[in-house]
Amino acid sequence: MKTLLRLLLKSQHQRNRSGPAQTDKGMTLVELLVGSIMAFLILTPMLAFVVDMLNTDRREQVKTSTEQDIQAAVDFIAQDLSQAIYIYDNKAIQGPPGVNEELVISQLPTNANGTPILVFWKRKQIRNAVDPQQPPRTPDDCAQATANQPNSPNVCNDTYVRSLVAYYLVQERNPNSTWCQPSAIDCPSRIERYEISEGVKDPRLPLPNQNGYFNEGEVSESQEHSPAFNSNFDFNQPTKNVTVPQGFTDPNFTGSNPQVLVNYIDPSALVPTPPGNECQLALGEPRAQVGGTTTTSRIPEETLKVTDQATNSFYACVDTARNVARVTIRGNSLRRLQTNGTAYDPNKSAFFPTASVQVQGLGGLGK
Repeated sequence: MKTLLRLLLKSQHQRNRSGPAQTDKGMTLVELLVGSIMAFLILTPMLAFVVDMLNTDRREQVKTSTEQDIQAAVDFIAQDLSQAIYIYDNKAIQGPPGVNEELVISQLPTNANGTPILVFWKRKQIRNAVDPQQPPRTPDDCAQATANQPNSPNVCNDTYVRSLVAYYLVQERNPNSTWCQPSAIDCPSRIERYEISEGVKDPRLPLPNQNGYFNEGEVSESQEHSPAFNSNFDFNQPTKNVTVPQGFTDPNFTGSNPQVLVNYIDPSALVPTPPGNECQLALGEPRAQVGGTTTTSRIPEETLKVTDQATNSFYACVDTARNVARVTIRGNSLRRLQTNGTAYDPNKSAFFPTASVQVQGLGGLGK
């Protein structure tokens, strides 16, 4: 009996000692393979979902940025146009010219890849430029005196000068340019702004030279007389003596370096094509007298509408007689994301934001 009990205890003791060794096992190859497959099946859809969310967020951000850029450009042009005193229509810019008329496009800065779309005269405010004292100080001295006496705003008076503004639609051709990113052969278009300003007249000059201006050393950069500005310009003959073309090559002509207003303008050719009478409807079907008679006729669409005839992504409807212009801009947010498949698609119209504004200038010459 004792021997039997001793054998049972010994056997139980051995099982207790070998128990942990039997349960301390690793994963088998089959278990590892099954776990990997399950992880793949679970994580792959989640990863695809996350990537899709990131791409969607990026597209929405680009669409929003493009919409904001287009709207900001339209607002800037509207503010600029509010000071317009004469706006050129398509007949004046691109022709055909009438009797005793010249094409304005031939008198504007040359841009090999650009087309002038919106061209107008405005009045430009020059602050602290006219000294009421006698003898008068120069505009540069006025600016310094005003800076030294900030609490005396009437040290010198403000004045207005004539300024010619031209907005161009420019198609980028260099795939390595900053304006063509991501780089590709088909680059986006952009809008550039030129301005040719009259200088501040110098009252110290005798009457025979009363149209003279302060020289470069007597004015600040914003007050300089542009060498391309033609002092013989007369609003009674608005297509003549618009500029001094040789002045564009003058090294002092700051207008030779245009300001880029907005990039990623849609370069899609002729898509979508606006209605054939869009400008007539937008401007209230303006009419003009026929010859010297009292009879009037509707102004043709080709006279009112200024466009590049290729993309219609930046164009203007202009009624010169009423000094009214309606400007339309269409952007292309797809071009910010990719280099192909960026042509206008009506099913993706959200990627091509469009903004328009109609502005009446100061109301007429001398106002």
